Amino acid sequence: METKTDPNHNTPKPKTQIFILSGQSNMAGRGGIIRNIHHNPTKYWDGVVPPECFPDPSFLRLTATLQWEPANEPLHADIDTKKVCGVGPAMSFANALRPRVLGDLRLVPCAVGGTAIKEWARGEKMYENMVKRAKESVKGDDNCEIKALLWFQGESDTSTEHDAEAYKHNMETLIHNVREDLNLPSLPIIQVALASGIKYTEKVREAQKGIDLPNVICVDAKGLQLQQDNLHLTTGAQVQLGHMLAEAYLTHFDA
Repeated sequence: METKTDPNHNTPKPKTQIFILSGQSNMAGRGGIIRNIHHNPTKYWDGVVPPECFPDPSFLRLTATLQWEPANEPLHADIDTKKVCGVGPAMSFANALRPRVLGDLRLVPCAVGGTAIKEWARGEKMYENMVKRAKESVKGDDNCEIKALLWFQGESDTSTEHDAEAYKHNMETLIHNVREDLNLPSLPIIQVALASGIKYTEKVREAQKGIDLPNVICVDAKGLQLQQDNLHLTTGAQVQLGHMLAEAYLTHFDA
């Protein structure tokens, strides 16, 4: 574990560990989202936060206005603003890491529901906002370190064969670009292979699992419980996914 010496006490100060959260709705979190069928088709979050997602004094999140605040569910409420956000995988991920890391944990939510990978190309709004937020997370503090990008996206690329076939190239390009733009050539990337999709889900899953780049690993969400829409993970499934992401990170990247 990298540390910095505190000049006042001459004792090592643990690095603050930062994780970028990006992709679309299942990363933004739809766990616990309920459709109000009695009055109108609006949706709301049931407000249930499982113990695995409880806040911790050492967990912070970067707000839409680039300020640090205590991290609570729903993490993406001010980022994915056109949809109702609920429980995602990041808080259970952070809680699973807590016993194993020394420094504080900071989460940078960037995911937006319904976005296709072409919207995460360099120069596009989603991509540029993610890079801006990632840079801001370490600005002015050399004791902060971006440890990994957690990526869960692809459902929007399963509707046409063309998009599904282009996914692998587009994802590899995104990985190259974000590492270059953050000046982190070895930035760990943990991507999630889809649990759901529309027509060409398996083709996108094959692309995700077929990416063979250094420090890029894939966690498979297939088989995790889905809500009635057969698209979004339940709260319990999000907790499971967070634990899977934490295990992958600790196994492959924690040093």
